[in-house]
Amino acid sequence: MADAKDRWLLLIHQLPPKPDYFRVKIWRRLQRLGAVAIKNSVYVLPRSNQSQEDFQWIVREVTEGGGEASVCAAHFVEGLSDAQIEALFHAARDADYAQIAEEVRAIAATLPARRTSNGDQETALHGQVARLRKRFAEVAALDFFDASGREATAGLLQALESRVQTEDTTAETRLIDPAELRGRTWVTRRGIHVDRMASGWLIRRFIDGAAHFKYVATRDYRPTAGELRFDMFEGDFTHEGDRCTFEVLLTRCGITDPALRPIAEIVHDIDLKDGKFGRAETTGIDRLIAGIAMAHKEDDDRLERARAVFDDLYEYYRRKRA
Repeated sequence: MADAKDRWLLLIHQLPPKPDYFRVKIWRRLQRLGAVAIKNSVYVLPRSNQSQEDFQWIVREVTEGGGEASVCAAHFVEGLSDAQIEALFHAARDADYAQIAEEVRAIAATLPARRTSNGDQETALHGQVARLRKRFAEVAALDFFDASGREATAGLLQALESRVQTEDTTAETRLIDPAELRGRTWVTRRGIHVDRMASGWLIRRFIDGAAHFKYVATRDYRPTAGELRFDMFEGDFTHEGDRCTFEVLLTRCGITDPALRPIAEIVHDIDLKDGKFGRAETTGIDRLIAGIAMAHKEDDDRLERARAVFDDLYEYYRRKRA
């Protein structure tokens, strides 16, 4: 029986020096699987029946090409930790999402505020959006640990899709009475960072002081009765266009406290990394949030620490405006 701690599958290979195209071929195959390198010629995937089958096919290709390869189940005792390996996957997928987001922004920047219907232009735009949507789906399928860039990129892509519709319509945001949201369980992904920390604080302070939070590991989590998902792919409250979840909560709940605006701008710039607002405080708050994440593994502890930070930050902006 396999050790329950063996979370990972390793592919260890030795490729022949020639031909060069063979080495490129194997590298591309590994990239398409979402595998990441932990050292030269050693690649890792989360252990599953699918990843085992994928690696076995590569072993076959390598050996048929004159090389050597092995697959083994593993857990790391010294050196790399599970968290560090997950961080490698996060970095790889975030780079993919960032590339898609850059293309989305580039296309959006070429669109006028109001467009007239043009057959050739519409066809080209729809083709570009379809290509990006397909690429996003491919990256999301390999996003084994829910990289932070997923929600932001999904929101940008959704906004672009709306803009390239033939009919130029503007959807009105339906305001939600915060009273409708009380007594609910708020579900989000484990490993909360700035947007989920700030959103959790906003929920507890301005929407429901008795709100209960639940942190889940799976990206495909299906909510039960009384649960609301936030800052999750296809959640009830998540990124919309170039707005982070904190901004979306403010807008949809009709919360207009002016002291929250600078906090929203800081959270936006840390989360989306687009420098949209460029507040001087952002770098310091970014480091503080990173410190909370480093010092506290449990999400409830992270939220409590972050709530103290945002309470004080809110008080500063409230008194400064007064």
